[in-house]
Amino acid sequence: YLNIWVNFVVCQLFALLAAIWFRTYLHSSKTSSFIRHVVATLLGLYLALFCFGWYALHFLVQSGISYCVMIIIGVENMHKYCFVFALGYLTVCQVTRVYIFDYGQYSADFSGPMMIITQKITSLAYEIHDGMFRKDEELTSSQRDLAVRRMPSLLEYLSYNCNFMGILAGPLCSYKDYITFIEGRSYHMTQSGENGKEEIQSERTEPSPNTAVIQKLLVCGLSLLFHLTISTTLPVEYNIDEHFQATASWPTKIIYLYISLLAARPKYYFAWTLADAINNAAGFGFRGYDKNGAACWDLISNLRIQQIEMSTSFKMFLDNWNIQTALWLKRVCYERASFSPTIQTFILSAIWHGVYPGYYLTFLTGVLMTLAARAMRNNFRHYFIEPSQLKLLYDVITWIVTQVAISYTVVPFVLLSIKPSFTFYSSWYYSLHILGILVVLLFPVKKTQGRKNAHESIQLSQSKKFDEGEHSLGRNSFSTTNNVCNQNQEIASRHSSLKQ
Repeated sequence: YLNIWVNFVVCQLFALLAAIWFRTYLHSSKTSSFIRHVVATLLGLYLALFCFGWYALHFLVQSGISYCVMIIIGVENMHKYCFVFALGYLTVCQVTRVYIFDYGQYSADFSGPMMIITQKITSLAYEIHDGMFRKDEELTSSQRDLAVRRMPSLLEYLSYNCNFMGILAGPLCSYKDYITFIEGRSYHMTQSGENGKEEIQSERTEPSPNTAVIQKLLVCGLSLLFHLTISTTLPVEYNIDEHFQATASWPTKIIYLYISLLAARPKYYFAWTLADAINNAAGFGFRGYDKNGAACWDLISNLRIQQIEMSTSFKMFLDNWNIQTALWLKRVCYERASFSPTIQTFILSAIWHGVYPGYYLTFLTGVLMTLAARAMRNNFRHYFIEPSQLKLLYDVITWIVTQVAISYTVVPFVLLSIKPSFTFYSSWYYSLHILGILVVLLFPVKKTQGRKNAHESIQLSQSKKFDEGEHSLGRNSFSTTNNVCNQNQEIASRHSSLKQ
């Protein structure tokens, strides 16, 4: 386990140095897009080979066959075939690794990068289908912005899937954002003219990512320190220890459950924040300028730690955890599902994560918790808006309930196996499952006419909300962002319906 993580960290630190070199010596103003694509791809493949050995060939096989599917099948149906193949290939690799080679050794394995590549393959396939087959009037505004209007070359495709900045830990980005970065168009601004229709192109001085990179590296250092010193002393497995279960009081069980899952998160904070810093160091991740003209480097950030730890609702936690994966689920599943989009999305998320039974228990429990949390919020929150003291009390109570519910839900995700997961839930007498079912049955979500209309036209309504935020202060050429730092929650709102 330690050797795997050391290998991963060494490779990522090398990628960080390579990113600084890439931005300094292979800047888009100094060299061609072709050279940048070639170098980014070769460095990525080298890192993959160094970190995973010949298992890295799976990355090329999965990407290569998917590209052939795109070319052979054509734009009308290629998104379906690419989706099935990429997810199927990932699943076969996960089954082989888990049940044949090393059950339980899930950290930093070769299927991790394949999960990101699967996201990129499927996202791009849908974006090409939207841009080259579907009519513009059939698309939502966000789909039009993400749509790819020409077939990528093989080099562009491999560079997008296997570049050194995201080969090991992602995060996912849209194809158009990546190409915009490689071609050096990240800092061109688009603003509406006086009549609201004309667009004025301007170019601002390229901002430096140094401050953002340093801040994120500090977060990485603190997260790693916390993980190495505290996390190892608070194992999640202790929740199912027979002596602990027999002797601990209920308050002690609840507190340890929360603390042990809190201690399990810093390793994710470290890996995702370091990956974000690597992309920023290369010059990728610029989202725009805030109202004060300050640069924002959170275009592809994958989490917001403060919002996670202070979440007062299940939705708020999920909106700020693994953000890019939530966006992927929304774009390829939730928006396009013909029925039960919430359930379909959770199922896809479980399949994508892997074949451990614990994943499925977590996501099935997550469906129930999401529906129950929505019902409680819909039925009771409006009673606690005023006065401010009552709102504060409501926030404290919902914070406690949310943190316990999240911890209860994700225990199987950490334990992985079916037996210890059921041991944990049975030690809690399935209390939150039963409570969730009762809440859903006794407090149904009130469906007003407005909610019905919103459900019927959910894609359109989401797009309009996105457009209002995006066009209010102008936008840069990155197609998936609204470029206003003080509107960080707007990104979350783009996929918040997925969680509700």
